[in-house]
Amino acid sequence: MTLARLTRRVLIATAGTALAAGTLMSVGMSAAQAQAPAQPLEKATVGVLALSSSGPIFIAKAKGYFEKEGLDVDLKMFTSAQQVPVAVTSGDADFGVTGLTAGFYNLASKGAVTIIAAQSRDEPGFPLSGYVATKAAYEAGLTKPADLKGKRIAITTVGSTFHYMIGILGQKYGFTVKDVTMVPLQDVPKMVAAFKGGQVDAILAPSTVSRQLAADGAGTIIGWAGDETPWQLGALFTAPKTIKDRRPLVEKFIRAYKTALAEYHAAFNGKDASGALVKGPGYDELLTIIADATKQKPEIVAGGLPYVDPQARLLVDDVVNQVKFWQSEGQVDKTLDPKSVMDLSFIGQ
Repeated sequence: MTLARLTRRVLIATAGTALAAGTLMSVGMSAAQAQAPAQPLEKATVGVLALSSSGPIFIAKAKGYFEKEGLDVDLKMFTSAQQVPVAVTSGDADFGVTGLTAGFYNLASKGAVTIIAAQSRDEPGFPLSGYVATKAAYEAGLTKPADLKGKRIAITTVGSTFHYMIGILGQKYGFTVKDVTMVPLQDVPKMVAAFKGGQVDAILAPSTVSRQLAADGAGTIIGWAGDETPWQLGALFTAPKTIKDRRPLVEKFIRAYKTALAEYHAAFNGKDASGALVKGPGYDELLTIIADATKQKPEIVAGGLPYVDPQARLLVDDVVNQVKFWQSEGQVDKTLDPKSVMDLSFIGQ
C-alpha cells in the first residue's frame, strides 16, 4: 500500500470517529460515556408490612425512584412489626420500615438497629390505627375507646405497637394495660380470625384492616388512635454496620424515599380551609400503587391513608416517651438512652 493511500484511509477513519463523537455530543453524551458500560444496580432489601403506612416505599419502588439512585430494591413482606427489625439484625434485610415496638428498642439497645428517618404517624384527622368492636361487644355497650377497660383486645404480640397504643390510651382515660386482657396472636391475619370468631371483644388494627372488617359487617369502628393519642408510629431504620460500611447506599435509599414521601404527602395529606382532606396531584395513580401492594380495594385504602412528614422528620420527643413507657413496663433495659437509637444525619434533623 502506498503512503498516500494509507494516509487517506487514516483521514477517513479519523473523520468517521469525529463525526460519531459529534453526534454523541449533540445528544448530550460524551464519547467516554458512550463507550463506558452501564453500571449495574446496587442490590438492597427492605422489610415492610403490606399496609398503607408503607405507601412511600411502594411508590418509590413502582415509580423507579430507587432505580434512579442506582438501586435494585427488593421488598420483603412481613406480617407483624416485630419481625422487621429482627430481619435487619440478622441481615435478611438491609432496611426496615414499620411500627416501633419494644422489641425494636431492645435490639437498638444492643446496637443492632438505628432509626434513620420517620415513617407514618397517628395524627388527628388521619385514620391510621382503628379501634374496632365486635357486633356483640358494640351492642353490649363498647361504643368508644374509653370503654375498652376490662375488655379482651386482640394484638399481635406483647411489646407491639398495639400494646403501646393501649397503654397510652389507658394513660388518657385512667386505666393501665393490666386493666384489659390483651390477647397476643402473633400477626394481623390471626387477630382478624379471632375477632371474627368472637374470641375477643375488640381489635386495634391498621386502617385497611379496620375498614375491611367494618365493610364486611364483622364489627364497628369506635375510634382512631390518631384522634385519641397521636404518636410517631413508624420509622425507617437500618443496622449501624450498614451506616458505617455502606453509607452511600443509605444516602441513595433516603433520597429515593424522600422523593416518594413528598409525592405521597402532596397527593394524600392536603386539607381544605375546613380541615377536610382533599385529593392532590397524582392521587389516583398513587392510590392504585398502594392498593396493588396491599392487595386491598382502592376505596378501602383511600379511607385510611396516614400522615407522613414530607421530609421524613421524626418526632424525637415522642420516641423518647416511647422508650420511657417500655422501660416502665419492664420491656426495655432501663439504662437505654433514647437518643442513642437515632441517627438523623441523613435527613438533616
